[in-house]
Amino acid sequence: MELQLSTPALLFSAITLLMLAFTNRFLAIASLIRGLHKKFKDNPDEQLVVEQLHNLRRRLSLIKNMQLFGIFSFLLCVICMFFLFKGYTTAANWVFVGSMGSLLISLGLSLIEIQISTKALNLELKDMEDVFEKRKSGLDFIFKKDNK
Repeated sequence: MELQLSTPALLFSAITLLMLAFTNRFLAIASLIRGLHKKFKDNPDEQLVVEQLHNLRRRLSLIKNMQLFGIFSFLLCVICMFFLFKGYTTAANWVFVGSMGSLLISLGLSLIEIQISTKALNLELKDMEDVFEKRKSGLDFIFKKDNK
């Protein structure tokens, strides 16, 4: 199969959209960290904040690496297009494989980050459930978790 200029051009736009999604994740985490920092300053002994810190640091590192590999994939995609334009098809094929590999690593890191994010949300839910279990109200029949 011969690689055509349109193939990396399609990857070019997909990588751009992924980078936008990764940047949005980064901005959401930055906002969350700022909120937790304020919460920590108000009550530094709160256990939930301490548990979230590990998750946030790990997620931040993963997002940084997701963006790094995404940018590397983007760069290799541009180099591939240049090689195709110049007629260096063998080099372009190898660079395209590298671009796809880098994109695959970036997506794998994204999957891991989503798993960690889910664990962090479960910590928040557990904290709220613990508070709910400690108090009784007239609306318990609506919000009470079924024990089936």
